Amino acid sequence: MKKISIFFVILVVCIFTSNLFSQEFSYVGAAKCKICHKSEKQGEQFLIWESSMHYQSFKPLTLDETIAKVGDAPENPKCLKCHAPLYEKALELKEEGVTCEVCHGPGSVYKKLSIMKDREEAIKNGLIIYDSAEATKTKCLTCHDAETFDFDSSWEQIKHPIPKKNERINQYPN
Repeated sequence: MKKISIFFVILVVCIFTSNLFSQEFSYVGAAKCKICHKSEKQGEQFLIWESSMHYQSFKPLTLDETIAKVGDAPENPKCLKCHAPLYEKALELKEEGVTCEVCHGPGSVYKKLSIMKDREEAIKNGLIIYDSAEATKTKCLTCHDAETFDFDSSWEQIKHPIPKKNERINQYPN
């Protein structure tokens, strides 16, 4: 009986420990990002997104003429995969369109200021940072057509680096 009790205690500790270290990241929505990423100090990143076509990407699916042509556009997976890429993972964020977490990963853990202050810690906790223009372009091409997409001019419109010493710096090192 004593061996069974000890085995049971060890089993419970192992399960608890594995759950503690295998946390799953979840999506939190752009409103959580806005809290910190709207300021001038942070490069007004949220405002850049909010004035972009990414912010408005779901809206065309709801227009009468789109619905007349496609029928179920606001629910059609073929449309949603690019106009609302998180629809399968976080249905409640569908109307945010191409939101922050589409590119930067689920923010449930890395959104904490104590984690975001340390880039490596943020990455360990789910933040996706692209280390080159090519990596960013590859992500863009999951929706944009390679034949018609002008990455360089599009990147100029959507890039959102954190300013350094009162000047915007190129996000990609030369």
